[in-house]
Amino acid sequence: MSLQIYNTLTQQKEEFVPISEEEVKIYSCGPTVYDFFHIGNARAFIVPDILKRYLKYKGYDVLHVTNFTDVDDKMINRADEEEIEIEELADRFITAYFEDTESLNIQKADVYPKATEHVSDIIKLVKRLEDKGYAYEVDGDVFFAVRKFADYGKLSNQNLEELSAGSRVDVNEKKEDPLDFVLWKKSKEGEPSWESPWGAGRPGWHIECSAMSMCYLGEKFDFHTGGVDLVFPHHENEIAQNEAAADGQVVNYWLHNGYINVDGEKMSKSLGNFFTTRDILQDYSAEVLRFFLISKHYRSPINFSDAELDNAKKGLQRLQNTVSKLKDLLSKDQADLNPGDKEKTQKLEEKIKAKRQKFEKAMDDDLNTALAIGALHELAKEINIVINDADFELTQTTAAVLQKAYDTFEELSQQVLGINLEREDNISDDNLTADLIELLLEVRSKARKDKNWELADQIRDELAKLGIVLEDTPQGTDWKLE
Repeated sequence: MSLQIYNTLTQQKEEFVPISEEEVKIYSCGPTVYDFFHIGNARAFIVPDILKRYLKYKGYDVLHVTNFTDVDDKMINRADEEEIEIEELADRFITAYFEDTESLNIQKADVYPKATEHVSDIIKLVKRLEDKGYAYEVDGDVFFAVRKFADYGKLSNQNLEELSAGSRVDVNEKKEDPLDFVLWKKSKEGEPSWESPWGAGRPGWHIECSAMSMCYLGEKFDFHTGGVDLVFPHHENEIAQNEAAADGQVVNYWLHNGYINVDGEKMSKSLGNFFTTRDILQDYSAEVLRFFLISKHYRSPINFSDAELDNAKKGLQRLQNTVSKLKDLLSKDQADLNPGDKEKTQKLEEKIKAKRQKFEKAMDDDLNTALAIGALHELAKEINIVINDADFELTQTTAAVLQKAYDTFEELSQQVLGINLEREDNISDDNLTADLIELLLEVRSKARKDKNWELADQIRDELAKLGIVLEDTPQGTDWKLE
């Protein structure tokens, strides 16, 4: 199966066909660097990371650009509040961005352009739009004339009449039309400014991304990613700017990840349910947070809560437990092992191959990480059935197959999903508790297999007294704290 991607522009899944077989080009909207990024941003940064990792897994070279918005109203206001220069504020939170993305195992982009370093490119693009008749200047401000771009609204699937009635359109008496948006802002006293054909000013937000993306990726590139909250107006305006300047389509596939909800409501500062990544990492490991953020399909909303994070933690630990067992078995000196019977391991080898194929099928279906993780859990179950069997013997043959299983976990989890399944040597109390519960579940599983229902029920009942609830599923037994 070829890679299928849901394209926001066409509102359907499409087969991915690269512009060039040599290199896939991706642009991702990065942070406005006035604060630590929140977990909604973290999801928006992880999605292109997964895309990039999987494209590399499939053999593509990738050129990835992620921008920093280091001048806008939020930057100016925050710098004024702290009575510092805007450059100092940007440097502080760019450093924090790299610290937090590194902890989440997000691979670095190839280029990180800053808006302030590309003002000349932005001015050239605004002038190009003005010369083509898509932009006009009023008293030092330059606006994009939306109605002159016939396809405006095609990304957000709205027509001009709907947009005119919408509440998200800014009111500005200078505009010829309420829908028009700013490309260049006349500077106010005390604000950062640059000289331009229209006087001293600074770029609008939307034009920054258009200029930086085309500067590094050209006027035709494969992917543009971001959160669903950016579809309108930011990405809608980018399309208008890009295509008006380039006389045609610039981006082939638009990928947007869903919201993060808290208790069923969209996370936002106004509701007081706002969490930065750093807040969460005080209580949970970065691996758990990443695992949580990819545990649902990227386009689906994801509900944030301690309970959901705890479930992600337990799911991750189950995989880590299996990998830890494999590592222990494979650490034994294989020269001392019996050769073994290859026919006895052939079935397991086939299952390992089948689970890899199931993983790839899930990822080919619009990067369905939820189903891909499910395939890893199924593989873990198959491995545990083999190594927990009373008749299991570690031979050179079984070790070779278990090495394939270990390598499969390593490649699919670490290389593609960016999840580390190697447990730390220093075992915390939480990890020890989880390991003991998993051990009891293995004993119970063996008892059920042997139809020793009395022992199986006793383990379940005793765990229930401790507030640990078991749930038997076709994929195995899950547990949670009551």
